[in-house]
Amino acid sequence: MKLNYLTKQFSTVKRWMATTLFCLLAIAFVWQGAFFSNTSAMADTTATLIASKDAGDQVQEKTSKDAGRAKNFIQDTTDKVKEAAKSNASKVDQATDDDSFVERKAKKDAATIEKRANEDSARTQKAVDNTKNVVERAVDNIKDAFGK
Repeated sequence: MKLNYLTKQFSTVKRWMATTLFCLLAIAFVWQGAFFSNTSAMADTTATLIASKDAGDQVQEKTSKDAGRAKNFIQDTTDKVKEAAKSNASKVDQATDDDSFVERKAKKDAATIEKRANEDSARTQKAVDNTKNVVERAVDNIKDAFGK
């Protein structure tokens, strides 16, 4: 069955009306979501800011405490390494008679081990401090961002 001129025009108008209605409904839904949202369910911003400041302070305190513990652990490890080096040099000294080559080598090695232990300890403690400072700066930046 062929459509006549009037039926074709009517079909085109129906299609345009349906498209227009669909676009208007889409705009209405977007508009309603943007301007008529229920704001009573939103949290109070001041309570959030207070909570974030408290949480930031807690993070900074925890970071400082953990950094102190890490530095103490590093220092204890350094002391144990030095003690082991001295103990080994002492055992070599007791095992040999006079000032032998092996005894001198053991003492020299012990001094080198102690020196490197001190250097490694200082470098590691500096890294712990740097990490602590980065965390504290990040928390401060977050607090500043939410504070404004």
